[in-house]
Formats: sequence, C-alpha cells, structure tokens
Amino acid sequence: MTNRRDALKFGAAGLTASMLGGYTRGAADEKPFRVGLIGCGWYGKSDLFRLIQVAPVEVVSLCDPDKKQLAHAAEMVASRQKSGKTPRTYGDYREMLKEKDLDIVLVATPDHWHALPMIAAVEAGADVYVQKPISHDVLEGEAMVAAARKHNRVVQVGTQRKSTPHLIEAKKQVVDAGLLGKIGHVEVCCYYHMRANDNPPVTTPPDFFDYEMWTGPAPLRPYDGIPHVRWWRTFMEYGSGITGDMCVHMLDTARWMLGLGWPEKITSSGGILVQKDGKSNISDTQGATFEYPEYDVVWQHRTWGTSPDPEYPWALMIYGEKGTLKASTMRADFIPQGEGKPLHFDCVFEREKYPEDVNEPEIELNAAPATRLHMRNFLASIADRSRPIADIEQGHISTASCLLANLSMQLDRPVVYDPSKRIVVGDDEATKLLRGPYRAPWQHPADSLL
Repeated sequence: MTNRRDALKFGAAGLTASMLGGYTRGAADEKPFRVGLIGCGWYGKSDLFRLIQVAPVEVVSLCDPDKKQLAHAAEMVASRQKSGKTPRTYGDYREMLKEKDLDIVLVATPDHWHALPMIAAVEAGADVYVQKPISHDVLEGEAMVAAARKHNRVVQVGTQRKSTPHLIEAKKQVVDAGLLGKIGHVEVCCYYHMRANDNPPVTTPPDFFDYEMWTGPAPLRPYDGIPHVRWWRTFMEYGSGITGDMCVHMLDTARWMLGLGWPEKITSSGGILVQKDGKSNISDTQGATFEYPEYDVVWQHRTWGTSPDPEYPWALMIYGEKGTLKASTMRADFIPQGEGKPLHFDCVFEREKYPEDVNEPEIELNAAPATRLHMRNFLASIADRSRPIADIEQGHISTASCLLANLSMQLDRPVVYDPSKRIVVGDDEATKLLRGPYRAPWQHPADSLL
C-alpha cells in the first residue's frame, strides 16, 4: 500500500521524467497535509490553489489583517479544497502558529513581513514556502537561513523560474549542452511600467483593516488607502523597489543556469529620474553590476519608455562566443553565431489539465505550471528532508544581492559583502545598513545571530 513518503518520491521521479507529470493526490490511505496561509492577497491565494492542485491538503488556517480579504479567501478555499471546509481565520500570525498543528505554512505577505512569520513557522514545526524576496534587509535573510537549519525545516522560496518548464528545457538543451561556448556576459532586465505614481489623500483606515498590524515592524506611513493592492511596492519602507521585486527572479535564474554563488562585488546607480510626480520613493531607473570571476551579470530597469526588445521586456540574456540565449517567463530563444541551428522554447500552459485556472481571478496563467512544479519539488523535499531547488539559502543569496545593489545605489559606491562575517568589507556605514530599523515592540531577528 502506498504511503505518503513513497507517493511523493514517485511524484518527484515522474516530474523529472516529464517535467509535468508526477505526484497525484488522493491515495486513500494518505493523511492530508495541514496547511496555513499568512497573507491572503493575490499571490498568496494563487500559491495556495496551486498546492491544492498537486497534493492532498487540508487548509485549516488563514491569516490576514484585512478582514474582508480574509473572509473572501476563506470562502474561495472552502470552494476549492476537497473537504469543502472553511478554514479558521486569524488577524495575527502568532495566534495562528500557537496551535502548532500545521505541516506547511505559506508566507505571502509584503516583503517587510516575510522574515518574522517564516521564522515563527519553522519554530512551530512547519515546513515553509515563502515568497521572494525572502527578506527586507540582509540580516533578516541571514536569520531566516539560520532558523531553517536550526529547526531542520524545508523552506522553499517562490523563485519558480527554476521550475518553469520551457526554462528547464532551455537550460538543458542550450546551457548544459554547451551551445553557448565560452560565456562572457550576462544581462537581466525589466522594462515594465509597474511603478505606482499616485498622490492619494491621507485618510482613516477602515474598520475592517488593521493598519497597525499590517505595518508591523516597518515605519508607520500616514494611511492613504489600502496598501496591499500593489500600492505598498512603491515604497522602500515595505518593499525593495523593482530590483528587489523583479531582478531577484532573473538574477536567481542566471545563478541557477550558470552555477553562480555570491557576487564578488556589487555596484549600482540610478534614482527617480523621470517619474518625479507622486509619492513613490522607489527608483524609476536603476542599473547594477554583479561581478563574478569570469563575467558580470548586469541589471537594468526602467519603469518608463520602451523596452529595447519588445519580446523580452523582463528577461535574462546569456552571451557566449557561439551564440546568445534570451529567456523570459513567456519564451526562450537560442540565437547561434554563424551557421548553428536556432532553438525556440514556448511557455507551457495547462488550461485543459487544470480548467479551474481559467476562471481564477488575477491568475498568471503562464506562471501556474511553474508554481505547480515548484510545489511538487517542495513536497518531494519534505518527503525525504532534502534541500529543495529554491532552498532558503539560495533565495537569500539572490535576495541579498539585490538588497546590496540598492544599498550601493544609496551610498553611491560599490559594496563587497562577506557572508561568513556578515559585514560589508571595509565599510562600517554600509555594514550598519545591513540591518534595517524595527518599530517597537517588534524585535529584529538578527538579534538571534549575536
């Protein structure tokens, strides 16, 4: 008779063989995973519904400081999960985790709320799927890695490009096959017009929204509307700019494809050069150079103007002596130098296999198969207690590199980070900025590293 461990391993094997096959839920003797979600907005629900699609789960707890959003999520979960049960709801993740009855916790909050819930969840005995960027400052990330290791928990980061079917194939057929030859340069970019630039008036938070709890350890900005409908991303108090939001994905993809670790030096410049109206304080233009021994990975974003390549507005380009690989969430192309054969890779959609995707509000249909594969990998790692493909340490390297780029731009000088000593080499001012301020009574998790 199949047990959960064997079923998950079978699923991982099937996944390796076909990329899209594998673990099927619902073996009669399987005990469902007990799951909780912290952060019930757009992507939190999307991650949760992809997990429901690939594993036997019982969503027992939901947490969000917005009571309307929380109630809506509970209703949707009840309609999607097999048992039809409505989850318990909480406004404070600490109350939810006190129960210590969850196998898996998903953390899909704004960036400033990733570290504390993830650490509390592993302390409560759960394995965790946490969204990117993993942290809001570098030492939060160090504390998250330390907590995962201390409590021997599996922590998968939502950098699901590593589980994107057409990118897996591009890596295999182009990079691993050596079609690029000697690589000399890598570029990552984003030219989406995704920077909010409004001037809403200051007002009073509605009764259904706990703004104090939503803000948590971050600075308390004057309330000027519901922040969690993307508005929060336009402020460095809560997010990490376009670099922390979008570069982290493509830098992580480059690191995975090319086997790169920590960059040796990071240099960044930019600022608010065009979109000067509005309250937004994140850069509208930024470049960064992540230096590696054999070549640089260079980032560029603009939230205005046009993309140099309309087919690759958010992308990764790997330049080799024998050709170039362009890769995005939607496609990939190998362009040979000379008489080689071009290769094209299309995004995989699974509308027929998962018809419920089509009517799900705000779903990214192109990302759904990748998230399902990412969840399968997470589950397989839970089964054998191994490191998942987007392990928290790898997520930390990609996240911290982007945060350090922001730090370099802020200080107008290069930074060299030493992860063993947790310092910026030869720069006391920068080292102090590796840890952001926490609003009382919240305590920074880096205290546990001392």
